[in-house]
Parts: sequence; structure tokens; C-alpha cells
Amino acid sequence: FLNHAAIKSEGDVKPDGCTAKPWKLCSVQEVEDLKSLIRILPLWSSSFFLGTTIGVQSSMSILQALAMDRHVGPHFQIPAGSILVFSMISTALFLTLFDKFLFPLWKKLTAKSLTPLQRIGVGHVLSALVMGVSALVESKRLKVAKSNNLDQGSNIVPMSVLWLVPQLALVGISEAFHFPGQVAFYYQEFLTTLKNMATAMISVIVGVAFYLTTALIGVVRRTTNWLPGNINKGRLDNVYWVLVVGGVLNFGYYVTCAWLYKYQNLEGAEHSDSPSDE
Repeated sequence: FLNHAAIKSEGDVKPDGCTAKPWKLCSVQEVEDLKSLIRILPLWSSSFFLGTTIGVQSSMSILQALAMDRHVGPHFQIPAGSILVFSMISTALFLTLFDKFLFPLWKKLTAKSLTPLQRIGVGHVLSALVMGVSALVESKRLKVAKSNNLDQGSNIVPMSVLWLVPQLALVGISEAFHFPGQVAFYYQEFLTTLKNMATAMISVIVGVAFYLTTALIGVVRRTTNWLPGNINKGRLDNVYWVLVVGGVLNFGYYVTCAWLYKYQNLEGAEHSDSPSDE
């Protein structure tokens, strides 16, 4: 059907050879570019939920930090907003470890490279795991708050903010798998004229995901009492558990899309596993 856009009809070309109506007549290259985008859209769309979970987790971690003991030693207190730096450090550290050790070891043991689709899939799994860990930590925090009768006020819960570090570290590991895998996949599969859009696709995911994060938090606040003004009286852990379920369903959607996807860059596919291995 899309090929019809490249078929010339009477009046489409001027006598000097220029296109009379550029929006009516497309080049073969433009048609192929559009086909390439359409093929990738299902896989691309699966990343919106993953980005949303990261956005929710980042926002809520700051609120949790504000209600926890942020002292490290007698003279230093971690700023609540700075708690997210643990995620960034984790991403930077594990990107290096993966490139220098894990991926070469995987190739040595299996005689195959870890494909971009597999890296993205691992990122999806870790994202759901992050939500589970976050839910467990928040459940413990709420129990401590209740046992100290702090669920009726906005007092600081006597629980170290460092309890949030494991989940933030897992976020960093998830991002180290997912986002570089996305860039590698798009760069491998896009036609030459679209390769410079690989990083732009990630930017769109991040931008849309943060809007979805805002919308999701708004819906939760309007329809439940899980996110009141006083986080000690809420049920943030329930929000995380809902995201775990959503993450599992989204991973199933991703696996289905990856299994059905047919590589366009056959040369690149020869050096990687089949997408059905997801």
C-alpha cells in the first residue's frame, strides 16, 4: 500500500523534472524510511512504560528520602534530591563493567554476542525487579513509621536513607542495559538516512515517559488514598506493586514484539542471536 506513494501519475512531475506536489509524490527512499519506522514502532512503544516506572521511582524516592534519616555520620546529611546520584553512579559503573567484562565473557562462553533486543529485554526484567524491591523497602519504612507512631504526623522515620540505595543501584543497572541496547538496535536496523535518529528515539521515550509519570501520579492521587500529603500515612508500596504487575505485562508485550520482529539489517543479524530468543 505504501509503495503507491512512489508511483508517478500524470501531473506529479513538472516539465523541468521537479516534483509538482511533494506531499503527494514520495521518493522510494522516503517510502522505505517510513516502512522502517513502522516496523520498529511496536518495540519502541514498549519502552514508554519502562520509562514511566523509572520516572515514578525517581520522584517517589525523593519523597521517601525527605521522610527518612539522611544523616551519614555525625556531621553530614545527604540532600534529598541528591539521592538519585546513586542511580547515575550505578549506570556509569555498570556500563563500563558490561563493555569491558560481561559482554566479552558472554561472547566467549556462548560464541555469540548479546543482541540489542536481549539487552533491552534484560532492562525490562530489571525494571520490574526494581519496582518489587522498592515496594518491599517502602513496606518496611511504613512499618517503622507506624511502630513509632509517626504515621499521624510528618516526622522523620528512624530509618536510614541508605535503604534506598539498592533500588537506585538496580535502576542504574537497568538503564545500562536498556538505553544503550535501544540505541544499538535503532542504529543497526534503521536505514542509512535514519541512523542519526537513533538517539532522538530515546529522547522522545524519556520526554513522553515523564509526562506519563505526571499523569499516572495524578490519577493515583485522585482515585486512591495511596499518595496523601503525608507520605507516612500513604501506601506508596501499593503503587510500586501495581507497577510490578504492569511491568510484567509490558515485558510480555515486548517479548511478543521481539519474537515477531524480522531483522531488516541481515548483516547485523548474522552477528547476533535471533530475536525469538527473547
